[in-house]
Amino acid sequence: MAEPLPTAYFNGTFLPLADVRISPLDRGFLFGDGIYEVIPAYNGRLFHLPEHLERLQYSLDCIHLENPLVQAEWSSLLDKLVARNGSGDQAVYLQLTRGVDNVRDHAFPTSAPPTVFAMSAPLAKLSQRLKTRGAKIMTLEDIRWQRCDIKSVALLGNVLLRQQATDLGCDEAILVRSGHANEGTASSLFIVHKNLLITPPKSSDLLPSITRDVVLALARDNGIPMREAFIPLEQLREAEEVWLASSTREVYAVTELDGRKLGNGEPGPLWRHIYDLFQRHKAELLSARP
Repeated sequence: MAEPLPTAYFNGTFLPLADVRISPLDRGFLFGDGIYEVIPAYNGRLFHLPEHLERLQYSLDCIHLENPLVQAEWSSLLDKLVARNGSGDQAVYLQLTRGVDNVRDHAFPTSAPPTVFAMSAPLAKLSQRLKTRGAKIMTLEDIRWQRCDIKSVALLGNVLLRQQATDLGCDEAILVRSGHANEGTASSLFIVHKNLLITPPKSSDLLPSITRDVVLALARDNGIPMREAFIPLEQLREAEEVWLASSTREVYAVTELDGRKLGNGEPGPLWRHIYDLFQRHKAELLSARP
């Protein structure tokens, strides 16, 4: 994310981000015991907010943490945060932890209220380099835990893998487990193989991405052949096109994989079609909302 905007939300109060203070006994700080969401906002309007809040609820349920707010309350809170930071295009970061205990103990506290924090940052458009030249990526063995479907704040595995890719001059790494390519360190994976759009099915090996679901819906609604299926590493390497998708970068093409060019080394025609459909979808949502 870009440098955060000045106003944040913390445990019931809007205040300057610089004034937020979190206890060293917060379980998010001590154990990574919490979950998060990243929600894009375009022209001040949150993108597919209900789906993001459903995923938030899923992660909370998985870690047995009660949701402190209902969906309407979350919507109001996040709308106010975006407005207080000047509206426009923003990336909203929301984090909940199991709160502050009076001891450091692995067992859940019995009465600690959750810590609720939210901030936002300017949402940059896809860079001209990625849009016109595509991304350079590599494959790495997935060293993360076995519940990647939970949007946990404990992201050390993702961080180490992403930095390994960065150190070798790559934009992202595709993570491989049991011979199958599942997702990036912070992105969903799509390939085009024999004119068929393929993405891995939802499982505990990958995050259920909202942007992934939007891309699949756009493909289905526009007659693009597609399916959810496991992607063997060899199939990834033989693909005509490879794409990545995330909340902050939307959907973008890959043109180099493990040091080898994909296709002619330029973003492919199906990606260009989906990219245009995605921009149209955003415009339609903005025009439909009063």
